[in-house]
Amino acid sequence: MTTIRPSTLIPLLLLAALAVLPFAAESYYTAFFARVLIYAVAASALNLALGMGGMVSLGHALFLGLGMYSVALPAHFGIDDGWLQLALCVAACGLVGLVTGAISLRTSGIAFIMITLAFAQMGYFLVVSLKQFGGDDGLPIAGASRFFGLELASAEAVYGAAFCLLLALTAWVARLRVSPFGMTLRAGRQNARRVASVGLALPRYQLAAYVLSAVLCGLAGMLLANLNAYASPSSMSWMVSGELIVMVVLGGMGSVFGPLLGALAFLGIEELLKGLTEHWMAIFGLLILAVALLGKSGIAGLLARLDARVPARRSPRLAEGRA
Repeated sequence: MTTIRPSTLIPLLLLAALAVLPFAAESYYTAFFARVLIYAVAASALNLALGMGGMVSLGHALFLGLGMYSVALPAHFGIDDGWLQLALCVAACGLVGLVTGAISLRTSGIAFIMITLAFAQMGYFLVVSLKQFGGDDGLPIAGASRFFGLELASAEAVYGAAFCLLLALTAWVARLRVSPFGMTLRAGRQNARRVASVGLALPRYQLAAYVLSAVLCGLAGMLLANLNAYASPSSMSWMVSGELIVMVVLGGMGSVFGPLLGALAFLGIEELLKGLTEHWMAIFGLLILAVALLGKSGIAGLLARLDARVPARRSPRLAEGRA
């Protein structure tokens, strides 16, 4: 019998609890945890570029905002077809991700961070300049997205969609990490020269990961737009990109369950401290610093340390043979 390690068991129990939460919690908590799930999807998208590919992007809020306006702009003209909005989101995020990624990947390190930040700020100021669509006041969404009769007009509907998307994305990332594509990305993050020496074109893998990350982050933006019934240029600000990076690092870069753990910890502690003191940001910063110092691999790394304390269960036949 195989023993499930704490690093896997605890996140699975957390997912099981999230699966039944809408049936037992009040609408306020359903809306809050729907937001947690949406940001977990966005953090999972960034984790593909940052955690696996080693690309520190400070501009992923751009794709989150594109996803939100992929819902808001069609709804402004009376179009609430979710499939059309989804196609617009995938096309916009994929194209922008391809162009910005191809340019950004010509650099590395601090230059890469600054270029991705510059692209996000360009998107922010472009949306602010569109006064006919609300400008910096944002754009209310009159009609929620519809998918085959399913309308994302309630927190419960958005929660269900976000949970299913996160579940599928987590399972996909788990397989991707051990696939040739994922292993090439992870190897390139550790030593790009060795990957190039065996004949692999690492920049192509990184660009593909960046575009996939952009599209997935756009899907999170679509869900967030339906949850808030509102799209705002502030969703494209560098602070949102910074929050996503903190979630990935806090949960554990490159891990399967890290984005979920990081989003839950980040937003949960933030919500808790807001209710206790108006100086919550100072306390929150110290807590993040403590986690970073105590566990460089994040919450997922702390759970992995528990694995070493769980004795491996030996096969009964092997035990009988040794006896």
